[in-house]
Amino acid sequence: MGRFRRWSRRLSETDEERLAVQVRAWAETVPDSVRIDEAPVRQRVKVAGVVNRLSVVPGQGVDSLEAVLTDGTGEVTAVWTGRRAIPGLYLGTRLVLEGVLVQKPGGSKMVNPAFEFAS
Repeated sequence: MGRFRRWSRRLSETDEERLAVQVRAWAETVPDSVRIDEAPVRQRVKVAGVVNRLSVVPGQGVDSLEAVLTDGTGEVTAVWTGRRAIPGLYLGTRLVLEGVLVQKPGGSKMVNPAFEFAS
């Protein structure tokens, strides 16, 4: 009965749920990182995840690049002011961010965080 239950659960599982489990497992292996849903606000923190959305937001004279990162537990938006692109940053890229997390009405954000690409 256990095999049938596992098999039926895998059939009913969505691609997003399967991806979230894989990303969560990978993010937990990054040294000194915390889960996004447990990250403290207004403190320097390191989070790891996968780029879920990218957008360029026009401003008055200065554009900014926004990347939404998810680790399967939550989302954080990284904002780089004065940039329209970062070479190597695409949808699905594994990324480790380090910076100060601030809580905004639209969700958690990091402004100009340090970052590194992960494999």
